[in-house]
Amino acid sequence: MSKTEGGYWKRLVRSLTSDVAELDADDLSDRSQAGGAQRASECQCGQEAVVLGRVRSVELCPKTSAPTLEAELYDGTEGVTLVWLGRRRIAGIEPGRIVKARGRIAVRDGRKVLYNPYYELQNTA
Repeated sequence: MSKTEGGYWKRLVRSLTSDVAELDADDLSDRSQAGGAQRASECQCGQEAVVLGRVRSVELCPKTSAPTLEAELYDGTEGVTLVWLGRRRIAGIEPGRIVKARGRIAVRDGRKVLYNPYYELQNTA
């Protein structure tokens, strides 16, 4: 048995025995690295970061002064909340969409947040 066959069998056994969510998280993490983004789990508060992942949820949070659109982005390692102040909706920002976002990491209530990030919608393929 060659080294490549051992790798094949290892991947095959892993794909047959692993949880679907775990395999999806690994695929997202690999895609994030291939897209030139950082892993969310490695980002620190105050750091300029580029993250790439799948939008899990989108929520409009009507505040007393201005509406706020929040989207949870998951890259396979950890979630990052994307927050757009003064926005009610952004075309293309919807659950299941792959998004690449850039901004300065902040921490709010123990969670990583990007306020008003620059973003790019990615192809799902």
